[in-house]
Amino acid sequence: MPSQIKLLAGRAVPVRGNDIDTDRIIPARFLRCVTFDGLGEHAFEDDRRGLKAQGKTHPFDEARFAGAAVLVVNSNFGCGSSREHAPQAIAKWGIKAIVGVSFSEIFYGNCVAMGLPILRVTVADSEAIQALVEADPRVEVAVDVEALQVRVGAKLFAAQMADGIRKQFVTGAWDATGELIDGLPQVKAKAATVPYLRAFA
Repeated sequence: MPSQIKLLAGRAVPVRGNDIDTDRIIPARFLRCVTFDGLGEHAFEDDRRGLKAQGKTHPFDEARFAGAAVLVVNSNFGCGSSREHAPQAIAKWGIKAIVGVSFSEIFYGNCVAMGLPILRVTVADSEAIQALVEADPRVEVAVDVEALQVRVGAKLFAAQMADGIRKQFVTGAWDATGELIDGLPQVKAKAATVPYLRAFA
């Protein structure tokens, strides 16, 4: 049965900054992988290494954000090249949903195709959510795809998602493989009525 995605909840990790491109999310040297397994450990690899050299720590390296399921970002996240490795790396790190102001269309589409919901919020709300998470990394962040809301502790923020995409998540239609498997009996029934296919039944 196709996987319905209506509500996701967990702790969050804020990654501040506008125009974070896919090369920063997963550097090009990691694109030669045969599968996406193992990409998670290299998410934001160069940013993390650069900050470490300055005596600073990237949020993905901070112990207080370890195990986070929701990524909170700012504007134009995922711009740059069309590499699907970027959302895959984020998901392999453990992220189940992304909340931000705006996203590259190709990055957004790649996320939808793999079942990683992205909700848009205002600039002020993205910064407010990031501040709340930074103040209390243990706070639960609930991403409600069906109601288009993001709840951070007791605070509620309105979110946006194109209605067609929201319906794909809520009904499970984003999961093309799941739909195909679910519809296998109908496929077999139809094939049985086609003369040139009956010979192979």
